[in-house]
Amino acid sequence: MPRDVPASPGTPHHGGAKVALFANTDWYLYNFRRSLALALQAAGHDVLLLSPPGEYGPRLRGLGLRWQPVPLDRRSLNPFREARLLWSLFVLFRRERPALVHGFTIKCAVYGSLAARLARVPARINAVAGLGYVFASRDAKARLLRPVVRALLRLALRGRGARLILQNPDDRDLFERSGLVEAGCIDLIPGSGVDCSRFAPRPPSAAPPSTPRVLLAARLLWDKGVAEYAEAARLLRAEGRKVRFLLAGTPDPGNPAAVQEASLREWAEQGVLEWLGHVEDMRALYESVDLMVLPSYYREGVPKSLIEAAACALPLVTTDMPGCREVVTDGVDGLLVPPRDAGALARAIARLLDDPGLAARLGQAARAKALAEFDERIVIARTLAVYRRLLAPARKMRRMAALPGRERPGE
Repeated sequence: MPRDVPASPGTPHHGGAKVALFANTDWYLYNFRRSLALALQAAGHDVLLLSPPGEYGPRLRGLGLRWQPVPLDRRSLNPFREARLLWSLFVLFRRERPALVHGFTIKCAVYGSLAARLARVPARINAVAGLGYVFASRDAKARLLRPVVRALLRLALRGRGARLILQNPDDRDLFERSGLVEAGCIDLIPGSGVDCSRFAPRPPSAAPPSTPRVLLAARLLWDKGVAEYAEAARLLRAEGRKVRFLLAGTPDPGNPAAVQEASLREWAEQGVLEWLGHVEDMRALYESVDLMVLPSYYREGVPKSLIEAAACALPLVTTDMPGCREVVTDGVDGLLVPPRDAGALARAIARLLDDPGLAARLGQAARAKALAEFDERIVIARTLAVYRRLLAPARKMRRMAALPGRERPGE
C-alpha cells in the first residue's frame, strides 16, 4: 500500500491551495468525488481526502491521492466519541493548515466546519445531498435529535468564509426558510456529476435482453422504496408478466433505515427479486436492462444512479420527490409516480414495457438532459468556481502575511 505523502502544512503545490475533502465513507469519496479530487490535483492543488477507514482508501491512494482515515462513527451518539472526533479534526487541520475544507453529508458538515472554524481554516464548503436520517425519518429518535442537529448546523454553516452547496431547489428553499445559513451563501450544483462518455447508450449491435429486465440500483434503505419495488414486482407477476426485477446494492449498516439482509434473501428465495449485491461494473449492468426505477420517498440530493441510467438512455421511473424530480420531468424524460405507491409504480413500469416507442423517446430525452446538466465536467467546473471565489480572500491574506513586518493571522 502506498504510504502517505509527508504533510507540508500550508505549502500548496504549484501555486495552488491545500484542500481537504471530508466524507463519512471512503466509498463515497471514491465513487462520488474521485473525479473532483483528481481535477483539483491536476489544477495544482494539494488534496487531502478524509473519511473513516475502509477498503476504498487504498484505491484512492493507488490513484496518487492522499487519503487519511479519521475516527468518525456514523451512528455514534456517544458525547465522548464525538468530542474525540472533533478534537482529532482540529489537531489535523492545525497541522495540515488547509486553505479550504469541503465536507459532504450532514455529520461531516457539522464536525468538519466546527473543527475548521476552531483551527482558523479560511474557507469552508459543505455539500449536503438530501437531509439524511435525522430529517427524513419519522421515528422518535430522529425527532428527538432534530432540534440538536439544527442548532449544530446553524453554528457550523454560518460565519465568514462559509458556503453551502445543495443539489436541488427544494433543499435550497428549505435551508433558506430555516435560517440555518446566511442569505446569499448557497450555491446550487446538481449532484456530483457523471462521466457521460463512459455511461453511454447500449451499442446498436448489442442484442436487448430476451426477457424484459427492470433495475433498482441504490443503497438498500427502506426510504429508497425497496419494499414498494418488491410489491410492484409481485403485482406484475400476478398479472402473468414475464419480467425480471433486479436489485443492485447492499444494506448500509451505518444507516438506521437499512433494509435487513433477511428481507432481501426472502424476496430472492420467493422469486420476487434477483438481488445482485454490490455491482462493480455499473455501466455493463445498465446496458443489460430495459428500464431503471427509483421509488424513493427520501429527500434526495440528485440521485446518481438515476443520472447514470439517464446517461445510458434508459427510460426512468421515479417518485415525485425532491431530487428525483430534478432528473425526471414527467412524460418528457421519464415517468413520475407518487411516493409509497406500489400500484402506481407497477402501472408505470407496465406502461413502458408495453410501449417501446415511448420508452425509447423518454430514454433519448434523458440522455440529452444528462449531457446538458449532469455531465461531471459541468459539475466540477461549477464546484471549482465556488472554490475560486472562497480562496481568493485566503490568498490575499497569505500575501499580506508574507509582507515584511507582518505576522501570520492568528499567531
